[in-house]
Amino acid sequence: MTWMVRIFDGPVYCFHEIVHNEWVVGAFERVGVVFVDDISEVPEGAPVMLSAHGSAPEVVEGAGDRAAVVIDAVCPLVTKVHHEVKRMAEDGFDIIYVGHEGHDEAVGTVAEAPSSITLVEPERGLEGFAPRDPDRVALLAQTTLGMYEWQSVMETAASRYPEVRTARKSDLCYATTNRQSAVQELSETADLILVVGSENSSNTQALVRVAHEHGVPAHRVDSAAEVDEAWLEGVEVVGVTAGASAPDHLVQEVIDRVAPTLGFEIFRVTEEEEYFPLPRQLRRFVSTLQTLVEASLTAAPAPPGPLERDREWTATEALDLVTAGIPPVTGQS
Repeated sequence: MTWMVRIFDGPVYCFHEIVHNEWVVGAFERVGVVFVDDISEVPEGAPVMLSAHGSAPEVVEGAGDRAAVVIDAVCPLVTKVHHEVKRMAEDGFDIIYVGHEGHDEAVGTVAEAPSSITLVEPERGLEGFAPRDPDRVALLAQTTLGMYEWQSVMETAASRYPEVRTARKSDLCYATTNRQSAVQELSETADLILVVGSENSSNTQALVRVAHEHGVPAHRVDSAAEVDEAWLEGVEVVGVTAGASAPDHLVQEVIDRVAPTLGFEIFRVTEEEEYFPLPRQLRRFVSTLQTLVEASLTAAPAPPGPLERDREWTATEALDLVTAGIPPVTGQS
């Protein structure tokens, strides 16, 4: 999204929120990004990005019909699940898809094979699921589920359908499962856990549930302004974590708000080294643009540009490029 707002004159359109974080969405809105929930709201000829949560096939097709440039920013892990859905549906499986009804990712995934897939809420389990052939049942999941939510349904499905087919590699996002593991360990020492993230963020809500599952009070906050002094009364150790799309500065502001008298320490359970390249349409577009500019300015090969250095950039640095010069919003920064 940062590339889009720096390349194109506004407005730039995005189908659904690029990520489920109020601050991030607000930052992009303030530089001219328009988020829409219906692809028909995108004016013909406008540039549009499709959100990281994945889109239904008809949305992708509709975007191509209307927009001058379409960049599909779907997370590669979500794309993996979409491919699994299509493959299993073609092979005649009835698919149990464990997810949250109405979530953008679930809507897009179910649309890949609506006649072969049943959305199952983790809390309800397999109630109401009736496959055509009990020996041809598959089980897939929304990538941002809590591990314990997925585990419960998987165990029930394996017991009821011994031949159940699952993905060779877990559907759950590493960024969410790593955070859930951290909260699980943090629950052993913390008296209270604060989770920084937005209400519509599935992986953020999962962190709150993990803390509760381990007997620790937990509250979700969008920013430091939402921390209630009453939560801190009688508390000695406060754990602070965040959903996968929460900016680092919001986490630091919550720590500052708690004002720990003995300082704080960073709690780690793993190192994340995964790298997802920019969407192929964006890489192709930027590469072509860069080549044209270089050809018009110099005959000598240019040094590596921002595209080649993409792996070095963090999400925080990308957001800094967008937010530079934007006035702070009340209750945020």
